[in-house]
Amino acid sequence: MKKLSIFLLFMLVFTLSACGGEEEPQEVVDNAPESAPQPEPTQTLPPPVIVSGEQGQAAEAEEAVEPPPEPPIKQPTFPWPAEAFGYGTQSHAVVGDPRFAMDTISNNLGLDWVKVQLEWPLVQPDPETFQWFFYDGVVDEVNNHGLNLMFSIVGAPAWTRAAGGENGPPDDFTNYTNFLNELLNRYPGKIHAIEVWNEQNLDREWATPEGLSPASYVQFLSQSYDTIKAYDPNIIVISGALAPTGINDGVTSYDDFLYLDEALTAGLLNYTDCVGAHHNGYNIGPDVPYEEAGAQPESATAIFRGPFDNPHHSWSFKTTLDTYAQKVQVVDPNKKLCVTEFGWPSSEGYDSYPEGFEFAQDNTLDEQAQYITQAYQLMKDSGNVWLAFLFNYDFGNKGNGPTDDPVPYSIIDTDGKPRPAFQAVVEMPKPE
Repeated sequence: MKKLSIFLLFMLVFTLSACGGEEEPQEVVDNAPESAPQPEPTQTLPPPVIVSGEQGQAAEAEEAVEPPPEPPIKQPTFPWPAEAFGYGTQSHAVVGDPRFAMDTISNNLGLDWVKVQLEWPLVQPDPETFQWFFYDGVVDEVNNHGLNLMFSIVGAPAWTRAAGGENGPPDDFTNYTNFLNELLNRYPGKIHAIEVWNEQNLDREWATPEGLSPASYVQFLSQSYDTIKAYDPNIIVISGALAPTGINDGVTSYDDFLYLDEALTAGLLNYTDCVGAHHNGYNIGPDVPYEEAGAQPESATAIFRGPFDNPHHSWSFKTTLDTYAQKVQVVDPNKKLCVTEFGWPSSEGYDSYPEGFEFAQDNTLDEQAQYITQAYQLMKDSGNVWLAFLFNYDFGNKGNGPTDDPVPYSIIDTDGKPRPAFQAVVEMPKPE
């Protein structure tokens, strides 16, 4: 270490002498004792590299270029514009990875809205227990991917009903509004629409001592509407969608056209932002009125004969939605429909189908794709529909095989592979 220090000092003196300074060089004497410790030499940085000419200018320009900005994080469109048509789908996102599901819906399918059925009994199995973990991840991922969330709340916990079971509203409607308050406070600003109940014209959904009562449902809806709007007036309230049915016995089933008439008379439109509607396609296209089904080419080959041999308005997507819109707009010309479930099943590629869904055999996969995209376009062009939710995106590989009701409606198959309808929705024009 000592010899290195002497060498460095000698070189410094030599350098100064060579530079032609006026002072005489001084003799350097190393008087330090041999045993004295010497300081570590100061490490010097290498000299800068000087680049001149065009190369230097290019380097300066490169340093001046700022990195590209981060892409903006997508945000839900809230409040949803009154004049906008919402493209949506239903997802069974509580099963599997909700991040993957919402990324696919947003970035592949290019849709705006997601419908998720929220099972009240699952969340609140007893008065004091709330199991929100079933839905926390779903709510976060919907919003993280810039999608709007519609919750359709179904079923009531058995503890809210003297008759037991979950196939009807609570005996005390306040139990439902209390749950709505818990829900809204759990997910502030993250719920953009709520459908208040589901297919209440069927006793499997609305079993009460009073039976299937449109007036009772409107009372239930009014309390729900007031609760939701008091929390956030921008949340869209959708009346529970009716089931198109050809049975009208007043006990197990209530014809949807008649039910809607009575509900409108009871003041339905005072307590909803849009009227819920369902139609599950059967085996005729979305542009076919029920009275014209028999004249369609499918009439000659169809396995399921309902629309062709037993004409009724419930078979037809077009007749159902057109008639709902006419009835609603007689009362309020500005009120629209929210189609919270529509689709066409296909059992092509499967060796079975759900019992009671024989019509799934008549729809090819290509027809399923054609009918779905055509229906979206018809609803948008009609001006009568505000939001439309395809049934469904991802029940195909989350159900119990081809005999499970939602599976043949899915646009992915039981292996999770896209069916032709998936790509058709991807390619479908969706105006901003």
